[in-house]
Amino acid sequence: MCQLAKWVARLPCRGPEIVRSHIGAEDGLVVPGIPGYVRIEDAEPDSQRGVMARGPGAYGSYREWEAARRAEQRAAEQAARTKEQQRKARERERALAEAAAREKEAATRTLAVDHRVAELEGLLRSSLARDPRVSFASLRRSAVVAPLDLGALGIPVPAPRWLDFLPEAPRGLRRMFGGQQRYEAAVEEAREAFRQAEADHRLREANRRGQVADARRAHERKVAQAEFEAAAHNAHVDEMEAGISRRDRYAVSEYVQIVLDRSPYPADFPRERRAGYVPESSLLAVEWYLPAVEVIPQQKAFRHVKTRKVVEPIARPLPEIRKRYQSVIAQIALRTLREIFDSTSDDLISTVVFNGRVHAIDPLTGQKIRPHLITLRATREQVAPLVLDEPLFNPVECVRRYFFADISPHPEELIPVEPVMLYSMADPRTVDPIDVISDIDKRPNLLELTPKEFEGFIQNLFAKMGFDTKLYQASGDGGIDCVAYDPHPITGGKFIVQAKLYTRTVQPTHVRDLWGTVQHEGATKGIMITTSGYGPDSYKFAAGKPLNLIDGSGLLSLCQQHDIPARILNRSQPKKSSD
Repeated sequence: MCQLAKWVARLPCRGPEIVRSHIGAEDGLVVPGIPGYVRIEDAEPDSQRGVMARGPGAYGSYREWEAARRAEQRAAEQAARTKEQQRKARERERALAEAAAREKEAATRTLAVDHRVAELEGLLRSSLARDPRVSFASLRRSAVVAPLDLGALGIPVPAPRWLDFLPEAPRGLRRMFGGQQRYEAAVEEAREAFRQAEADHRLREANRRGQVADARRAHERKVAQAEFEAAAHNAHVDEMEAGISRRDRYAVSEYVQIVLDRSPYPADFPRERRAGYVPESSLLAVEWYLPAVEVIPQQKAFRHVKTRKVVEPIARPLPEIRKRYQSVIAQIALRTLREIFDSTSDDLISTVVFNGRVHAIDPLTGQKIRPHLITLRATREQVAPLVLDEPLFNPVECVRRYFFADISPHPEELIPVEPVMLYSMADPRTVDPIDVISDIDKRPNLLELTPKEFEGFIQNLFAKMGFDTKLYQASGDGGIDCVAYDPHPITGGKFIVQAKLYTRTVQPTHVRDLWGTVQHEGATKGIMITTSGYGPDSYKFAAGKPLNLIDGSGLLSLCQQHDIPARILNRSQPKKSSD
């Protein structure tokens, strides 16, 4: 024991280290009382020191123990490094997945923008294969009512049977000892119950038959109502078809309205549009409410910014937005011209006026406004030679340089243009040049005026409109009936006015003469007003020139706007029948 103590004393010792090597269980405690050594009971447990407990004699020497400890430490460090590497790998995978998702989102949103732009660029070309004509057979209806379904009411309630109530007759010994009397009593009770069941059945069946009769009558009323509505609708279609052959303003306006309403446009485009026919000039005016400039995607594309891990839009330049929006409204105008002319006959409509407006808010006042952003007048002869499906065809250049249309230079700023003709001048809801109740209508008939009286009427009209007017003498006026001066510093000027009290179409020579007078007088604009109408050649000549042609419908519209009673009734024509 003393030799063991001396050997142990020579071993290096740090802190409360336990020495188990070379100490058997029979030796008991490590040498007590030696400085730097502790009893086994006083040492820290291996679980607290991070050293795996070993049984007696597990290591041959301290060096082996130290090597084992270092191996365990290296294994723990390697496990920690592996765990950290796995964590970083998961982080990289997650980052790559998130980046891929953002790349996909940017590509998807960019593709959606490209599809929208392609849809807007193809508004005109995509409609060329569609036949805009509407057959009157497709407008007629038939009374469609679902067959009467009575359901449970159609099944009669089964009648009670006596056999279901008749009690079983007694047999054998059951007939003895009063059984027969009990059976007869039971039969009497059953007979009474049967009579009650029959009465209840008759009541229920009568009630069912009454409900069936009510259902049949209601169904018959529904069928009759549907047939009445279908007949009334079909009669209206027949009347519209007959009215078109008579060039009736209401019939033609309604038919073209149907044609325009059936023209398919993107779902977010406004559906508000109106058509008005002027039979005196074979002219159809269209007021079309355009989509706002926001219909053009404000973003050109979307990109993934890797440094900030976000998807951000690439703004579309304002000049490109303006250019694309002008293309949209020009395509709508050209598409409308094509659909109207292709769906009507040559002698029915020769000229179309298209006014494109937009619902907006004035940023200066906050008030609702409806500025005109495009206006043009086109004849059938002008539209016929156009090759609208040509890839190099430019809708904006076409309406500007071919039709001399006014298109807003800055539609995004709601800069308006002056319409070549207000739709109200052709609106069939407010203008009716032939009065079917003329016998009781006290408005003056303009056709009953003398030419000089009509010139005076036009002068008074312009005076009421706020112009300074001067009426010329009948001779030596150089083709001038009236001169109107507009004092407005920007839109005003000198206007040459000619009045034509006609019942026939004004010839193009008169329009050319008016243009010569405007140039000779150095006037701002020339205005011709007639009680009849103009032909397509007159409108074609006036296109692109400061000439305003007002037909009979437009004249009555101006009178109505300024509370001047007037009508145009050609008594040489037969009146329309009241039926």
